[in-house]
Formats: sequence, C-alpha cells, structure tokens
Amino acid sequence: MTSSPAHPATPQDSPLGRASAYADQYDASLLFAIPRAPQRAALGINGQPKFFGADLWTAYELSWLNLRGKPQLAIAHVVVPCESTHIVESKSFKLYLNSFNGTPFGSEAEVKQRLQTDLSAALWQGGPVQQSAGVRLVLPADFDREPIHELDGLSLDRLDIDCDRYQPAPDLLTAALDEQPVEETLTSGLLKSNCPVTGQPDWGSVQIRYAGPQIDQAGLLRYIVSFRGHSDFHEHCVERMFTDIWQRCRPTKLTVYARYTRRGGLDINPWRTSHPGALPSAVRTARQ
Repeated sequence: MTSSPAHPATPQDSPLGRASAYADQYDASLLFAIPRAPQRAALGINGQPKFFGADLWTAYELSWLNLRGKPQLAIAHVVVPCESTHIVESKSFKLYLNSFNGTPFGSEAEVKQRLQTDLSAALWQGGPVQQSAGVRLVLPADFDREPIHELDGLSLDRLDIDCDRYQPAPDLLTAALDEQPVEETLTSGLLKSNCPVTGQPDWGSVQIRYAGPQIDQAGLLRYIVSFRGHSDFHEHCVERMFTDIWQRCRPTKLTVYARYTRRGGLDINPWRTSHPGALPSAVRTARQ
C-alpha cells in the first residue's frame, strides 16, 4: 500500500455536495486539502498566525480487516496542528476512512501509522512536515471509557436577550476597558454556522476563556448568535471569533474552543489560544 499527496484546491472543487463513489480499498489520494491562507488573509492574518492551537477531530466510523479477513473497529482521535498550511475537507476525510473498510492491516498500530503519515502529508502539501498530525485509536474494549461532558464555564444562554443579527457582527463586542481585569470562562450552546459549499447547518457549543477587561456578556452572546447565517468551515469560524474578541475586547489571555456536532461520522472541534498550553481534553458533549 502506498500513499499519495492530497490535491489542494478551493472548497467548490471538493467532494462536498456531489455524488461520490465509496471506495473500500485503501486510497490516500481521496484526501482533499484546502489552504488555510485565504480565509486567514480575510481576517488580516498573513504569514504565521499569532495564536496557537489545533483542530481536534473524532472519527466514529473507522474499520478495517485483520489478516484473517475479520473486521476491526476503532474510534480515532486526530489532532491537526493549526500551524499546518492546509486543512482536510471533511467529506474527503470520510471517503478516505471508508477506503480502509476492505483493506487488511496487520495491527491497529499499522492503521494508526498510516493515518498519521497520510494526514500529515495532506496538511503540509509537499512542504516539510513541521508538526505531524496526532492520532490515537480507541478500541472497542475501551469504548465505555469515552466520557460525555458539557463544556465547563458560566452559560451565557441564561441571558434573556433580543437577537436580530445573523451575520458575524464584531461591533457587538465590548469590554470594560477602564475597570479592574477579571478571569472568566463563558460558554454557549447556541453556536450555529453553515457549510460554505452545501449550506447545511453546523451546530456547536463554544467556550471562551479569558483574562483582562470584563467582556459584556449580553453582547458576547449576541455576537455568537450572529454566526447563525454565516457560511464557513468550523476552523475559520473559531479563528474569526478569536480575532474579533482579541481585537475588540483586548484580553491579556484568550482561548476559544468550539465543539461541533458530527456529520458523516466525524466531528471537528477547533481550539485557538493566545498562549501555549496543554490541549483541551477531547470529551464530547451530549449533542455529539
């Protein structure tokens, strides 16, 4: 079995929204890479971003054959570094995973290594792999240990507010710049955006952890709701949130973490932070 580099192009060139043949023999060329740079440039981010972070993927539909032809199962946790030059379009990732279904592998370690090698090549598109994708497989004996937990923090959804803006509106963000700084963790389950190709809704929860001038909570919740009519990939939505809050509210520290519900057996959970630190635990919410 050999791997092939993924082909970069625009989202409109991807398998999204198109009828697709489902290969059941391993094929790394199914991975479709999309550059991060154009969407970042639209936010004024050129070159290396000033934030740290990763995209945490969970793949619930991973299966292959052992050398005796018996199907094997696993859940895959994948960590995509935000420093990578590209993301992998989610439907192509599903098609790629499906190609394992009829392919024999000698062990789960071999599957893990193949996933890591192929994804890393796709994320860097022929350039030097500066940071590999992280891959962890959870086997059926450990499925019962996969926890469900809501994002920690004070829920903004408790606020009784009027909402009338459904495109990203950073002017809704304000902070008490002339008062004593605070440290808060705020959450909302009202995040919704749309796929930029198919228009299908993407549902999520978001956690905002910050230190600095206190952010007006009602304005922050209205801002989160304002993504309801916005079309973009999960990763870019979170980077837009991080950039808007960082610029308008001037925190000294900021972390934005979103967990989106799954589609096609995959969930994508971007995490962006102003300071290096440990990855958040990949604990799914009840809706995931």
